[in-house]
Amino acid sequence: MDTTTTSSAGSLELRTSWASAPYPVVLADRSGTVVELNTAASAVFSALSPGDRLRDGAPDWLADAHLRLSAEPTEQQSEQRPESGDGPHGGQVGDRSYEAHATRGSDGDVVWWLVDDTDRRLAEEALHGERQRTSFLAEASNALLSSLNVNRCMEVTAQLAATHLADAAVIIAPGKGRRHPMTSCVGSGEVVRSIVDIDTTSMPGLAEALQGFPPVPSRWIDPASAPEWVVPEEMEGSVGSVVITPLPGHGTPGGALVLLRTSGGTAFSEDAEVFARLFAARAGAALAAARMYAEQSSITTTLMRELLPPTLHQVNGVEFAGGYRASGHSDRVGGDFYDVHPGAGEDQESLAVLGDVCGKGLEAAVLTGKIRNTLHALLPLADDHARMLRLLNTALLNSHHTRFATLVLASAARHEDRTRLRVTSAGHPAPLIVRRDGTVEEADTSGSLVGVLRSIKSTTTSIDLAVGESCLLFTDGITEARGGPLGDEMFGESRLREALGECAGMPAEAVVERIQMLAAEWVGRGRHDDMAVVAITTPRPDVFSALTRGAAGRRRA
Repeated sequence: MDTTTTSSAGSLELRTSWASAPYPVVLADRSGTVVELNTAASAVFSALSPGDRLRDGAPDWLADAHLRLSAEPTEQQSEQRPESGDGPHGGQVGDRSYEAHATRGSDGDVVWWLVDDTDRRLAEEALHGERQRTSFLAEASNALLSSLNVNRCMEVTAQLAATHLADAAVIIAPGKGRRHPMTSCVGSGEVVRSIVDIDTTSMPGLAEALQGFPPVPSRWIDPASAPEWVVPEEMEGSVGSVVITPLPGHGTPGGALVLLRTSGGTAFSEDAEVFARLFAARAGAALAAARMYAEQSSITTTLMRELLPPTLHQVNGVEFAGGYRASGHSDRVGGDFYDVHPGAGEDQESLAVLGDVCGKGLEAAVLTGKIRNTLHALLPLADDHARMLRLLNTALLNSHHTRFATLVLASAARHEDRTRLRVTSAGHPAPLIVRRDGTVEEADTSGSLVGVLRSIKSTTTSIDLAVGESCLLFTDGITEARGGPLGDEMFGESRLREALGECAGMPAEAVVERIQMLAAEWVGRGRHDDMAVVAITTPRPDVFSALTRGAAGRRRA
């Protein structure tokens, strides 16, 4: 409102116009004495009459504003606002809020027009509060979803609730019987985690919240009924107000959130309860996601344990060693696999299997798991490689998988100073044999792919390995690995033969390590397929004797 110059303060014209004004109007002179006030102003300031001091019947904020304005030079005829730009004066009159606008006369008198802005201020306060709550919920969601660890989510939930919603917060998770995990926090203090043995029915509304039922209104809960175990030791003062709300999960309750305020503080209002439920919904969703991740991670770990290649060792006088490298840098399993199934006795054959499933990654690994399990079930037929392969081929054709596989089977048994091998390939690269003099030979075996044709054929060959000689089973990920100086040349079988020839007389583990190292150096950081190798070696007599003595000692123990 622009400032205008008024005529004589007590004119009849002014009194007539103010009398019908819908807003309270007060005219006061330079000294702060009330000259005139209209009917609306008399209703607001019931203790104020013409001739009274403004300060005696009006609120201090209006009297102070009048004093400051009256002290300014009369030459200032513009709207009187502080240089800081605070805008019109305003404050409370009883339970209402008013904004006061001043019109200054030429003689120094001031007409104060008061506008009731209670509704506007309440709306602004409500909007400000809603913005703060929305901002808090957004920050809370970010904090809760930043970790998929259940314990960490419970700690963050307790910290946020104790800092922003109550004096103390307690989270009770679903338990077994009477034992429940509990997380508590007081103010901005440290989070305390424990396992408590409690009766959830001892606190009204808690058992229902743990079952996912709607929360009990806080006015129904007697603060004195709160059991000692739910009140953190760090909380000072008695409990004055309690809110119990469930933490919703995905299909199953995620626990209960208990908010506590001391008797000296403000009790929970209905709005505060509703906001607590909104927060609990966010926290419950985060906890449910964390629990689901933990469950899936546990399942994945269990399944992965079955898919990972086993650690190989000497079996019945024959050395076995294996190595595997998945195609992806972050992958642990893929389409290549190997297994060794020990024979029942020292003179019984042990079966080594190395295979390559079409494809990479987890989908290929799932089929490798099926093949490994099927071969394990067919172990009683291990003396007949061709029959094992035919039965495996039938099993794959009858499954929903559309992938095929290549395999090589090697049955090994120690006979005095040599190892007798029976080797059968099914669409797989033939194994290589390195003799003691460094000569490298290729096993004379071949066969059909598994999982493609209704009828497959294979040939089995017998090989004798003298002491220090090895048979190397490998997948095409080794020979087809691209790298070298230009990065696009395959490692090739000739380089593999040369590398294997340098491994004459080495233990099986050293042979595998040497081949893997050379292939990795050749590839560098380039892309490659899955790589798997298995070495079968006849150890030196002293190693075989030590192994036999150790096995006999274990049997006696």
